Amino acid sequence: MTGLILLAAGASTRLGAPKQDLLYQGKTLLQHAIQVALSTNCTPVIVVQGAHALVISPEVPRERVAIVENPDWQEGMASSIRAGITALEQRAPLATGVILMLCDQPLVGPDHLNNLVQKKLETNKSIVASYYNNTLGVPVLFDKSFFPRLQALKGQEGAKKLLYQYEPEVAAVPFPQGSVDIDTIADYKKLD
Repeated sequence: MTGLILLAAGASTRLGAPKQDLLYQGKTLLQHAIQVALSTNCTPVIVVQGAHALVISPEVPRERVAIVENPDWQEGMASSIRAGITALEQRAPLATGVILMLCDQPLVGPDHLNNLVQKKLETNKSIVASYYNNTLGVPVLFDKSFFPRLQALKGQEGAKKLLYQYEPEVAAVPFPQGSVDIDTIADYKKLD
């Protein structure tokens, strides 16, 4: 069983407003990402909220996803990853891995996420990362053996450093659309 953690705790400082609330195809980016996550074979789906939890909480279908509040969101992405992994271990102690996903990559679809799980089965690699713009990145799947390393992340660092630190254990799944992410108003305006 592979869990999925949707990281949605950031303050969207470059954007100047909660990016989770930006509209895309009739839904907010957060609603869209949750719908994508729920359309995969991953279970449970955990949403980590923080900076804008009061604003975006009403939109989350609580009966289908687990909501985790990250009180330390100001520390950076590492604190959200830790909160998500802790929640996953509590809710699904038999989980064999986890996909880390962001809500600001609107072109991620369920097929790509399921492909990460399939690639892990085919290659038996401990990490399966998306590959775009000549780099490895999210969404990314980590085997359970990496949970302690994810729990050890600090500050602003995300899980990307693990992709390069343990490169021989990484399989890549091409995902050219991964380069589309929403960090600024200009990024959002380019989104169709």
